Amino acid sequence: MNFKRTLICSFFLLLVIGKQAFSQKQKSASLNNSKPNVLWILTDDQRYDAIRAFNKMLHGREMSELGYVESPQVDRLTKMGTTFINTYCQASGCAPSRASMHYGRYPFRTGIYEFEYHNNFAEHCEPTLPEQMASLGYQTLHIGKLGVRIRTKVNGKMTSPKIYQTDIDFKQLRRDGLTDWGKDWFYEMDGKKLESPIKNLEFYVTPNGKFEYISEKLEKENPNAHKGTAKLVMEKYDLLRHYNKKKPKTIYSGGILAGVSPQPAGKTRDGYYTSIFEDFLKNENKRFKAGSRTFDGVDTSKPLFCHIGFDFPHTPVLPPADYRARFQKKQYKIPTLTKTELNSMAKQFKKQVTVSYSDHFTDAEKLAMIQDYYAFCAYGDDLVGQATDDFIAYSEEKKQAWMIVYVCGDHGWKLNEHGSVSKFTPWEVDSHNPIVVVSSDKKAFPAGKVVREYAEFVDIAPTILAAAGAPLQTKKFDYLDGFDMAKIASGAIVGRDYVVGENHAVTGPRAFIRTKDFMFSIQSRPSKKRGENMEWARTASYPDLDPCLYQTSSDPHEINNLAFNKKYEKIAKILKEKLINVVIGDGRVEVNWGKKADGTTVYRSNFAPGAHNHKLDLN
Repeated sequence: MNFKRTLICSFFLLLVIGKQAFSQKQKSASLNNSKPNVLWILTDDQRYDAIRAFNKMLHGREMSELGYVESPQVDRLTKMGTTFINTYCQASGCAPSRASMHYGRYPFRTGIYEFEYHNNFAEHCEPTLPEQMASLGYQTLHIGKLGVRIRTKVNGKMTSPKIYQTDIDFKQLRRDGLTDWGKDWFYEMDGKKLESPIKNLEFYVTPNGKFEYISEKLEKENPNAHKGTAKLVMEKYDLLRHYNKKKPKTIYSGGILAGVSPQPAGKTRDGYYTSIFEDFLKNENKRFKAGSRTFDGVDTSKPLFCHIGFDFPHTPVLPPADYRARFQKKQYKIPTLTKTELNSMAKQFKKQVTVSYSDHFTDAEKLAMIQDYYAFCAYGDDLVGQATDDFIAYSEEKKQAWMIVYVCGDHGWKLNEHGSVSKFTPWEVDSHNPIVVVSSDKKAFPAGKVVREYAEFVDIAPTILAAAGAPLQTKKFDYLDGFDMAKIASGAIVGRDYVVGENHAVTGPRAFIRTKDFMFSIQSRPSKKRGENMEWARTASYPDLDPCLYQTSSDPHEINNLAFNKKYEKIAKILKEKLINVVIGDGRVEVNWGKKADGTTVYRSNFAPGAHNHKLDLN
């Protein structure tokens, strides 16, 4: 009898233990899925019109106004997730734009306005997005271009901190030859030490690993070995460099706007970013090699936060040969600049156009740069597809929740619009950069949904943090300027009436505000000297503000500057006051970072607290 009772008790005990184990397993699985794996993809200098789905959403046509484009992979992402089609960057320059994304703050709140190095120990500084994700238990990874020029102090010395736990950047990859192109310092060559180092030596890597150089200094100092190599490389890869209309075109002129990659698809710098990401996901709980370095593979005990910073289609524009050949068969409409537009242009806009002027190019050169730009974007689209497929496959194999945030460019790029190439202005073509969020949580980000409410790059950090379980409503996250895009998509957050931004590179200090019908922009500061005359714009005369006003609803190409048109005087005044109150008067920060980035003096302007309430009445 006792044996029988013992047996029954043992059975029930095993049953309870089994239930507890099953419950614990369910709990672990639930916890595993409560924090989604996150993949954040960012391209560089990419115009929104390189994506067919975006053209369809905005203009009712698949192709760019200029002509043929290809984007099957991003088009697929828009069907899988939610597209925030009216997203704008906070600054149309790489470094300040990337800083706004990584901090979730406007330039006028971080004090990062252009390409300055900045420290993280000034009293107003807050942690970056990857640092916050790590504190939430994530394994963090970055591959490719970062562009966040942060410095910190260790044992009294300034150094560059790793804000991602694993950072696989381009610098060493290019030295290892895992690229098709690069620029670097060279101290030796052909096994011999150079008499003096060559700074920013441009090189191309052939399929057999040979380095080919373009360097005026190299040819002068070592003519026997290198004379004429630059010309040979230029011709071999059919390079089109930007050149000034007042100076003769040379093989050492400006950035490369067209050409062909020396490497096949998959073996370019962006191609290696994609294959290295695949290696990272495959090497579970062990180290793997990328070039001359080894890195930690995926840690299966933690959720993932991965950021791939693709370089395409930033200069040098070098699509692989097969992509290039396909796009060379296409014809494109070439934008033109009229004297009327140039004469009415704001002075700071005209400064950017002058620096990057391209309207003097031949029609053949303009066509080549357009063809190769869109070919490069098409190649990059395939890489985006590979990376997202690998990420989804990994997450679903592990039965983990996941989210992809795809950002189309840190800003845009001109292809002779307004007579120029490059970026650095608040014109539509430079600043309109849609975002697609795809998630295993279809309630948060429904498949095929198009959100037409405004979004901004400062929304990226709070969106990812919210998905990771960060309590955004607490004081710890008060510094964030943006919104959780899931709440924008659901309508829980009432939409913005405007978006704002500010950029200092090339044009000089300039701010903009954009509404559904207008874009207004002014010079925001008298100079770049931090902390001096911060409130200058409040009392400066209207002409001194160098204003521009475009009625985008009737002038979508932003050609006719209405800033001094009496008919629009009232609207210009409302927009001017709002813009000044927001970017100058609502918690503005400027910092004396200095050349070593060790400055900590913070200057503030706060004469209009709360002005940035996202509301604007133009009546």
